[in-house]
Formats: sequence, structure tokens, C-alpha cells
Amino acid sequence: MAQPKYLSGDVAAINEFIDKFDVFLFDCDGVLWSGDHVFEGVVETLELLRSRGKKTVFVTNNSTKSRPEYKKKFEGLGIPADEDEIFGSAYSSAIYISRILKLAPPKNKVFVVGEAGIEQELTTENIPFIGGTDPSFRRDVTVEDFNGLADGSLLDPEVGCVLVGLDWHINYLKLSHAYQYLRRGAVFLATNVDSTFPMNNNFFPGAGSISVPLVHMTGQEPVALGKPSQAMMDAIEGKFHLDRARTCMVGDRLNTDIKFGIEGRLGGTLAVLTGVNKKEDWEAADAVAVPSFYVDKLSDLRAAAQ
Repeated sequence: MAQPKYLSGDVAAINEFIDKFDVFLFDCDGVLWSGDHVFEGVVETLELLRSRGKKTVFVTNNSTKSRPEYKKKFEGLGIPADEDEIFGSAYSSAIYISRILKLAPPKNKVFVVGEAGIEQELTTENIPFIGGTDPSFRRDVTVEDFNGLADGSLLDPEVGCVLVGLDWHINYLKLSHAYQYLRRGAVFLATNVDSTFPMNNNFFPGAGSISVPLVHMTGQEPVALGKPSQAMMDAIEGKFHLDRARTCMVGDRLNTDIKFGIEGRLGGTLAVLTGVNKKEDWEAADAVAVPSFYVDKLSDLRAAAQ
């Protein structure tokens, strides 16, 4: 398998790389920032690309924030971005449910395991839901819960889908409800199946760690609506009308970002070494994906301005 071209420090190669593409899809965590720490030179790099007429789109698997909330985060970190440039897994999931699944009454409600970002995006698509941040699900399970879940009296008969994302308050009660809905035939969706996510120069359990128990219990794999799902790529292509051959995916994870770009038949993929995966990961014989190009950090592209 061909190894990627190293761009850092090579001005001519960086300029050639930038000229190959019209659209750059950026992962956020591990590429632009880690937690609330913006990597050096990110703002200037984005400005450089935009000054050359390049379209920038921010594609994130983080489902805890809606697009308006993500825009606030960008603003708070000093990164200029329009809401229209942000494409998150919560939004992707809402689009999939409303425009692909098209759940019909009386089974048109979604049971959410996740945070407010999912709820807000479902609301924009007029999708009814329960669960999520509802305080009544943030408690210990009781004997009455076991009885009501077993006989179905605690379950909402209108639920036809279970959507699982990163949930800061995951507990036995939420998993029990989700399991019972899935046993009764609800569609199983996940905003993404990332095992971890980078924050504060470390790693923490990702949305995939929330859905794994349900996979283990049911034997079902969810339809994932975040990277590397091609349902997400199709939605991005439809929204932005991009030419895949002139589009580059920029990310730090091989199994999500880089795989997303390769399986989406994009013109190229760029790995940055500020997040999850390192050079030795794609050099391994069993590498899940190999990028086309790589840099030590995103700001290395600024050499093109020299």
C-alpha cells in the first residue's frame, strides 16, 4: 500500500497540494483544537485557504452540540465559521431520520440516548422524541422500573427508533429503556461509533462506548450517521454540491476521518498528527486506512503563504 506524502516544511509540495482541491472537509477535535485549546496557527491556516477561494466545511462526530452551539464554540475559540459550514453527526442523524427513514405514525418517535445537541437538531426537523436530557431518566433504577419495562407499561408505544450518541449521564435506566425498544423492533441508529475522543491532551470514552452495550445485548449493529458513514458523505455532497474529486478530508483518525474520505472517493485525504493516530498506525500491516498526505500539524500549511 502506497505511503502518504509528507508535506511539512515543503513549500512547493504544500502549494501543489492546496491547488489540487476546491473544498476542504475538516474534522474538529484533534485537528483544530483539543478540548478548549486551539492549536497554534489554525485561524491563519483557514484564512489562507479561504483567501485562495477554497470552501471550508467542518465535519464533526461530536453529537453533544447542535450547529448553533458549535458556532458559539467556534466564536468562543476565535475561529471564524458560519453555521452553514458546520455539519455534525447530530444534524446528520436528524436529516437521516426525517428524509430517509421517514418514520410514520404511530411509530414516529425517537428514544434518545444523548445530549441536547441531538434534541435540538431533531426539533429543527420536527421529529418527536423522548429520553435525552429528560431529568426523569437521570436516576437510579427501581423495582417499579423493572416491572414496568418487563410488561411494557413504562414504554412509549410510539417509539420506532433508538438514537444513541455521547451521553454524559448514561446509566442503567437509559440502557434498559433503549434495550426494550430495540427488542420490540425499533430502528437502531448511532450518531457515530467513535471509541474515544481527544480532550485536554488526553482521551476519553466516545459515543461508541455508549452504544457498545446495546450491540452486545441485542447482537445488532447500529446504522452510524457520523464518519465514516457514507450516508453522512452523501448528505454533505447534497448540501454543498461539491465535486468529490476536488475535495480533501482533513483529520486525525484513520478509522473515521481518513476512512471517510477514502470510502467517499474524495480526491485526497490529509492526516494531522495532533490527535489520535500517528505515523506508525498507517505504516502497520493491518492499517485500517492510509492517508494521501500528512503534516505534523494543520498550521504547517501556512508555509504556502511564504
